[in-house]
Amino acid sequence: MTASVPAIGVDESGKGDYFGPLVIAGVFAEKGLAERLISLNIRDSKLISDNKILVLASEIKKHAKHSVVVIGPKKYNELYAKFKNLNKLLAWGHARVIENLLEVTSAKKVISDKFGDDKFIKAALMEKGKKIELVFETKAERHFCVAAASILARAEFLSQLKTLSERIGFDLPKGASKEAEVGVLRLKRSKGFEIFKEVAKLHFKTTAKLLENENLF
Repeated sequence: MTASVPAIGVDESGKGDYFGPLVIAGVFAEKGLAERLISLNIRDSKLISDNKILVLASEIKKHAKHSVVVIGPKKYNELYAKFKNLNKLLAWGHARVIENLLEVTSAKKVISDKFGDDKFIKAALMEKGKKIELVFETKAERHFCVAAASILARAEFLSQLKTLSERIGFDLPKGASKEAEVGVLRLKRSKGFEIFKEVAKLHFKTTAKLLENENLF
């Protein structure tokens, strides 16, 4: 794990989940933060159980300046219709998190996991954001600040998915796997078609595969 300081680490969660929001989080790693959190074994959120994710996120929030942007399914579908490109939508969310943290930190560097064309984030940033150094890497979670951001993003995704499930009275599955496909069929039978606009990312192949013959949207 690399403790790059001072720097903002940015990561997202929910990108591959059919149900639920897209969440982008940022963590400002300033001097001493890694030392304060070292005992927590911060690492890529994909390597940590859901229950542990929630505990770690709470601790990170106590010690680090952070920003979390939630794009709920309804807003996500609206933005996707506007951008017509997932990487542009991701860049928009990353830029909002970066700008939020630049308002409250002295960061001059941002580290993000590489996705799509780097120009998308650069184009989405406003004046202050255009002055910082942007570093895009594969496996960026090796940086402490990116790993911490991945944990905050995943924790918020899990919390939002739970809240959404409770609101509609239906347990929405994670991922875009067989479990999600089963969830689609059950949800269609129990709640009808309109609910999908509120809980799912409609551009996923899951929609076309399982609802292709229905006059839904």
